[in-house]
Amino acid sequence: MPKLSETEKEARRRRVLEGARRCFARYGYDGATVVRLERQIGLSRGAIFNWFPSKQDLFLALAAEDNTRLHALFAEEGFDALLEAVTEDEPDWLAVYLEFGRLLKADAGLRERWLAIAPPEARQRSRARIETGQAAGDLRTDMSADELGQFLGVVIDGIVSQRALGFDPPASDLVRRLVTDAIAARNQEGRG
Repeated sequence: MPKLSETEKEARRRRVLEGARRCFARYGYDGATVVRLERQIGLSRGAIFNWFPSKQDLFLALAAEDNTRLHALFAEEGFDALLEAVTEDEPDWLAVYLEFGRLLKADAGLRERWLAIAPPEARQRSRARIETGQAAGDLRTDMSADELGQFLGVVIDGIVSQRALGFDPPASDLVRRLVTDAIAARNQEGRG
């Protein structure tokens, strides 16, 4: 078998990831069997699992990519970009996260693996954006950057859950107004 160049290797890895994403979205985590993964990706199980040791590793790689992408969007472009991304992501793919969340809750080892692969620098960049907003006087300072980040995470997770369950997301303008009202710096004069 001829050796693949680095470019070809990366293209093959991307093919595996993109096909797996489609398969997970169509059949769910449990329903994405090896046979279905082979069909969707168009490669043999040996070719697929040459890149990822297991279906779980394959899913975790996709989830880590999404985690990094969403944190980068927030860090670089702000909440509006993050909101737009989660309202445009494939609902069937988002539903896999809910299914996988059940596995994370039930399997402490899997939860540890997930926490280990979620890149800390992505989270740190998001936190830095909040801290910069606080230092500039744009965001509340009566709460920590971590608390504001948790609040924003709850909002985004709620939208993801609604979409995954087949409901339309709330109007983006409404979410923006409510979030801005909740996290914006407050003029302390005249407030009681």
